[in-house]
Amino acid sequence: MQVTLSTTRQKNNTASLTRSPLVVVIYISLCAFVIYTCMYGFRKPYTAATYSNSSFMGISYKVCLVIAQVLGYMCSKFYGIRFIAEMQPTRRAAYILYCIGIAWASLLLFAIIPAPYNIVCLFINGLPLGMVFGLVFGYLEGRQTTEILGAVLATSFIFASGLAKTVGKWLLLDWQISETWMPFTAGAIFAVPLIVAVYLLHRSPGPTEQDIALRSIRKPMSRDERKQFLKTFGASLIPIVLSYAIFTIVRDFCEDFSNELWIETGYQNNAGIFTRLNTIISLIVLVVMGAFVIVKNNYRAFKGSHYLVLAGLAFSATATLCFNIHLLPTFAWMLIATTGLYLAYLPFNCLYFERMIATYKINGNFGFVMYIADAFGYLGTVTVLLIKEFMPVKYSWTAFFTFLFYTSAILGVLLIATSLNIHSKLFKKIWNKNQPS
Repeated sequence: MQVTLSTTRQKNNTASLTRSPLVVVIYISLCAFVIYTCMYGFRKPYTAATYSNSSFMGISYKVCLVIAQVLGYMCSKFYGIRFIAEMQPTRRAAYILYCIGIAWASLLLFAIIPAPYNIVCLFINGLPLGMVFGLVFGYLEGRQTTEILGAVLATSFIFASGLAKTVGKWLLLDWQISETWMPFTAGAIFAVPLIVAVYLLHRSPGPTEQDIALRSIRKPMSRDERKQFLKTFGASLIPIVLSYAIFTIVRDFCEDFSNELWIETGYQNNAGIFTRLNTIISLIVLVVMGAFVIVKNNYRAFKGSHYLVLAGLAFSATATLCFNIHLLPTFAWMLIATTGLYLAYLPFNCLYFERMIATYKINGNFGFVMYIADAFGYLGTVTVLLIKEFMPVKYSWTAFFTFLFYTSAILGVLLIATSLNIHSKLFKKIWNKNQPS
């Protein structure tokens, strides 16, 4: 089998690493973290600029840029449902570098082509970057330590977003780089560590035989296997995909327009606030999600991931309520509410689908089901961006974020509770079916 051969090759390349499981975890975690952090350096620095002097077809120029990039990212996720599901392990590293190279070239074009024609460059930028997560996670899944590895990768979303915007703001304020050249310049800062980390990750050891026994083997999925998966689990995915779409919408607004919120609340000259906030959140989320590695029973961990999402939503809504009644200042509100949001959002990226596959012994891989959720998540983001821009009533950013946190908490609780009920019944049905008569 191709997967087994690839795993053997990786083990031979890194024989010294396999002597210590702890070293393997640290090695793979750091490589994955660096790669995804650097990827954000090609995706998010532009959001630190305001582009306030431009508009296109009556729409804010920055909103057009965000929509264009998210559209590209969304198209990438839909294409990735098949592409990542069928990806051969030996080709992952080359595709990561290929995707980043295209994204960086698009930022060069963004700097050269005058506005508003350079909006299309952000669409091109989003197209390849949407593939990177699935390519990187392919190295992490199907292990006893996947929760730790995935938690480190997932927290890079938070840390990297803040770091990318801090670098962007730093280039604007301290180096006086123009708003159009800043994204390309920021990419240059992240290029070398990205290449090194990709090389090292590709040489990492694959899952052990014990990993496979406890979690199930992960391999490329054929078209027929994908159809069979949807036939069995399609109905159970509906509430999860809907809830994940909601969380993605709120997460993207927090990432793309937090600069506007901070300006509105008096933090306009504080370049370090993004990294400060997101570093704290990253550490909290890393500890909470990494702790799931101690739960060996896959079904218990799978159910527990539902409860973690519900707890995150409760934190988010409670912090927003306290802010609204003036019990919390702005920074504390965003810290607690965003931490809750990421505790609801990130389990799907490293815990929920990993344990779902292991629980039901699904013949496939994490990337296929993750990209189904991601595709509809970014479709939701584009939809809300357009609705907000064309709404006749204009809200302040504070009021808009308040609305998002409340709405996501209410709808999320209902959908996650529905999913928990569906899987409780589905697991019993499949378990009883597999029992000897």
